Amino acid sequence: MFRHLVATVLAICLSLPSGGAHAVTQAEVTAGAARLYGTRLAALAQAGMLDRDASFLARVARIARRLGEQARRDNPAAPLLSWEIHTSSDPDDSASCMAGGKLLVSQPYVEQLALTDAELAMVLSHEMQHAILLHNLKEYQEAVRRDPRWLAQPFSALEDAVDNDARLMGQLASFNREQEVEADREGLAMAWRAGWRANELAAYFRKVEQASPMSHIGSATHPSPLQRWRAARRQAGALEIGTAGSSATTTKN
Repeated sequence: MFRHLVATVLAICLSLPSGGAHAVTQAEVTAGAARLYGTRLAALAQAGMLDRDASFLARVARIARRLGEQARRDNPAAPLLSWEIHTSSDPDDSASCMAGGKLLVSQPYVEQLALTDAELAMVLSHEMQHAILLHNLKEYQEAVRRDPRWLAQPFSALEDAVDNDARLMGQLASFNREQEVEADREGLAMAWRAGWRANELAAYFRKVEQASPMSHIGSATHPSPLQRWRAARRQAGALEIGTAGSSATTTKN
């Protein structure tokens, strides 16, 4: 028993980072995201693919502003996010949001799916949830939980590894998948609270499912388009029923 205890203590000690290590902070994550975002914007600008359509940028900004206002109403005590919004004409982009609220939306993606304002709100609300829910920070924390030795390395090494190290990416795949499911669910709920109809928001997932040649197949980090559409349809149905019930109660009173 004593030998087992000594072995356990030794194993814990060996797994701990060396001196000077520190926990990953949101400030680090936000600063890293700002740097990566700036690099991406510079590349798009150089290629002539950044914010080319002023009217489309204004449309995205208008919808994102409404969602951002709802996010503040949902949680006034949360740290204020400074949303930065840009658009891309790169057909290989879709939509993304980095830590701190750095949004990038592809105009070709939106036009290819012929997204309505409600459907575009669903896209933006999903992406914004990644920042609101601190998904990037939680991903880094999960990587450190799995291997504390990351804490002994510069944050930039971990930042690069979560996107490029095949082994670490494989370890985090199921964790990232859970985050995507959460962003779908919370994004739809937030956009609904902001005033869009739930079934119109869910229609985005229907379009994605219809546009996919193999909609029943997902990836290591994302549910299949069919699964996402079914989940959104169920959630929208529940929200619409709840709204109808509330209206009926108000009428009676």
